[in-house]
Amino acid sequence: MSNRKPYVREMKRSWWQASPFYRFYMLREATVLPLILFTLFLTFGLGALVKGPEAWQAWLDFMANPVVIAINIVALAGSLLHAQTFFSMMPQVMPIRIKGKALDKKMIVLAQWAAVAFISLIVLIIV
Repeated sequence: MSNRKPYVREMKRSWWQASPFYRFYMLREATVLPLILFTLFLTFGLGALVKGPEAWQAWLDFMANPVVIAINIVALAGSLLHAQTFFSMMPQVMPIRIKGKALDKKMIVLAQWAAVAFISLIVLIIV
């Protein structure tokens, strides 16, 4: 055995701040935090719905808190950011061909956003 130490490359905590690509990546990954809170809020809302009208009203009052509303807005923005990055990646991951000709990437992305708008409209009409 050798007495030499193996080379260990130094990794600073701010490694991701040097590149715009990694900064955007970290921002995108950080949006999971408000999404987790949003999911917890909804889960507690389901529990309050089961417990009865008083618990449901208390949950509605909690959801009316400006801090909770701000968290929900940030969660919505994070969800839209995730959707945008996923939709923009979709034509590269799964190119669609019609009669041997590749469909325009913008058309694929617009079709996905149209589907989101259509489904959202259906949900709004039902609720």
